[in-house]
Amino acid sequence: MVRYSLLLGNKDLLEKFSKSSKIFGIIFILLGLGGIIFPYVMSLTTAVMFTWLLLFSAFFMGYHTWQTNKKDWLGWLKTIIFLIVGILMLINPLSAVGTLGILFAIYFFMDSFASMALAFELRPEKMWWMSLINGILSFVIGFYFIVGWPISSMFLIGFLVGISLFFDGIVLLSLGNAAKEIKKEL
Repeated sequence: MVRYSLLLGNKDLLEKFSKSSKIFGIIFILLGLGGIIFPYVMSLTTAVMFTWLLLFSAFFMGYHTWQTNKKDWLGWLKTIIFLIVGILMLINPLSAVGTLGILFAIYFFMDSFASMALAFELRPEKMWWMSLINGILSFVIGFYFIVGWPISSMFLIGFLVGISLFFDGIVLLSLGNAAKEIKKEL
């Protein structure tokens, strides 16, 4: 605890952090529960947010290309691709969910192989099997995305985002409580 008080020795900062962490922790927990209970709504919400990020990226990529090199056809090509894909995903959010499903599957397969490789590198060490279990679970999730695609994407994206938000909220609440305890020690 002493090292935390050295890092966070400001009582006002600790108080603000504690209060803010608790408020946002509760919000994240509620959003997470919403995603877990209503995964289809969370999937569409996630896809729409990703779509808007893609559209904003197209705008900024185009602006950057305009400012730096108007003759850079690759910069313009990337801008046009981002813009077209973003517009198509905005017009049909269900296709955006399907696209995200494929991206999630790729991510989980890559995570699976990396975790399994790490497990076999750590094999004689204690707890090496936890990395192996993580790899197996990631493979199963990736496999489920692919086997049920695109239908599984509607459920899995919202459910997994909901779980992530839920645990983020728990972490924020824990950090808020820890900051309050550190403040008491000061």
